[in-house]
Amino acid sequence: MRVWLSVLLTAVIAALALAGAAGADDPTIRLTTAGNAAARAAVVQKADLGSVLGWTGGAKKPDLSSGPPCPGFQPKQSDLVVVGAAETDWKRPGLEFDSEAEVMQTPAMVRLDWQRVVLSPKLLPCMRRMVSKTVGSRATVVSVRELRVPRLATYTKGLELLMDVNGAGRTVRVMSDMLFIGRGRTEITLTTTSLYSARSVVQPAEIRLARLLVSRARA
Repeated sequence: MRVWLSVLLTAVIAALALAGAAGADDPTIRLTTAGNAAARAAVVQKADLGSVLGWTGGAKKPDLSSGPPCPGFQPKQSDLVVVGAAETDWKRPGLEFDSEAEVMQTPAMVRLDWQRVVLSPKLLPCMRRMVSKTVGSRATVVSVRELRVPRLATYTKGLELLMDVNGAGRTVRVMSDMLFIGRGRTEITLTTTSLYSARSVVQPAEIRLARLLVSRARA
């Protein structure tokens, strides 16, 4: 069950990333040394996870494409300029933290992206569609809804996905929380996927990590 769940968690994170970035065109990429350094400072590092053993993963190449558009949801991206990008993905059995940071050329671009994507009423239906398509018959999407979180920066929004996962003759409920954060020229997305039964421990941990990332977002 743990192996099965790990594969599914990875699929869910991939689908959430695509849904969160769904668009008709790609942003303009002009990466700089300073921009990439600022982005790397704003993603989860192994040391941020404390003394608990068993974490695997690390840095990965961020996908800067806008992803396949959802019907009726194709926010403009090509006038946004990304000058820095980084991503890390850390896993333990039944738990995964995926963090992405993008540094835009100007704070105004962060504001535009926030208005077009995160604040759009079409984002949640798009997320539900993308995740349902990705997991297929392996899981059932129960709900996609806003998650109440403290204001962590200039822009903060939380979303929660709940799924019932079928495997090994039983069904378990899984949650994926997405925290969208914007500060200055930096956009951070922290996606936490775990067993729903562990939410009382996991959700405070994700807020702690998010606060840490914001404190290191200097751009």
